[in-house]
Amino acid sequence: MNGQPITEQAPAATALRLGTRRSALAMAQSGMVAREVTRLTGRPVELVEITTYGDTSREALAQIGGTGVFVSALRDALLEGRIDFAVHSLKDLPTAAPEGLVLAAVPEREDVRDALVVREGLTLDELVEKLAGAGRPARIGTGSPRRMAQLNAWAAARGAALETVAIRGNVDTRIGFVTSGELDAVVLATAGLNRLGRSAEISQHLDTELMIPAPGQGALAIECTTANTELTAALGALDHAPTRVAVAAERALLATLEAGCSAPVAALATWGHSYELQLEGVVGTPDGATLLKMSANGPIVLDETAEQQAAALGRALAARLLDAGAAALMGERAR
Repeated sequence: MNGQPITEQAPAATALRLGTRRSALAMAQSGMVAREVTRLTGRPVELVEITTYGDTSREALAQIGGTGVFVSALRDALLEGRIDFAVHSLKDLPTAAPEGLVLAAVPEREDVRDALVVREGLTLDELVEKLAGAGRPARIGTGSPRRMAQLNAWAAARGAALETVAIRGNVDTRIGFVTSGELDAVVLATAGLNRLGRSAEISQHLDTELMIPAPGQGALAIECTTANTELTAALGALDHAPTRVAVAAERALLATLEAGCSAPVAALATWGHSYELQLEGVVGTPDGATLLKMSANGPIVLDETAEQQAAALGRALAARLLDAGAAALMGERAR
């Protein structure tokens, strides 16, 4: 012994395991959350890549049910203890609350709008006009019946020649349809392109007057088990109450319609003056021949009942849409 004092090093903090889909967008979103969780807790976060059914199936979302296909495998991993928490795109989350899991945080929402990607950087009006001069319709790809319904309704109202084409695949695959010339344009979520650092590829942000987004679009959901109260409390610091309340209204509308995420349903809740929530809802047919669009608004007190207040607004608007014939427009409803 040399007489020097022995100092013990503090044990390294155990890494938290964050479950994520393998796509570039999911990894980017999860990486953002991971950095924030490390900042809050001082603990490293390890990304655990999990393949979901929605990632491996080549069928259209409308065919495989849509709801939950990107979520179930992550939830199974949570309940089995293989991961500590999971990050989802909130629009992919089924509206029914799962037993044993809790929505620990909904961070502040990104841009809610849809984005048009066109090879020459044209706007929708410019693209349609250019191709009409060439004697053919603009061919626009999307995997979303909601986007199809609103694009086709826009075209019908203007007498514009437009053809919507059902596509699947990640962001690279979808934009590849445009760069290869197979399609004239694709529609993607602005939030996803922003998070991937690809906003420069957006030709036009589609205003919500033209296209209302999917319920929960632009928001993330951070989920963990109800048993892990310590982690739930820590993740709660990432919660953004105005976003959480707004998406509660949108998701209540979706749940009351009994529609899955592949149904032609759109909803957007925005905050006005004096804590008033404005909710817009759209239900249509993918061909755009019929489009029901209604709105509702009400004051929300930002207390522990705020989500329930917002959900009541969503249910009330959904009831009005159903009275106007929304169920027939959606086809087979989710159960």
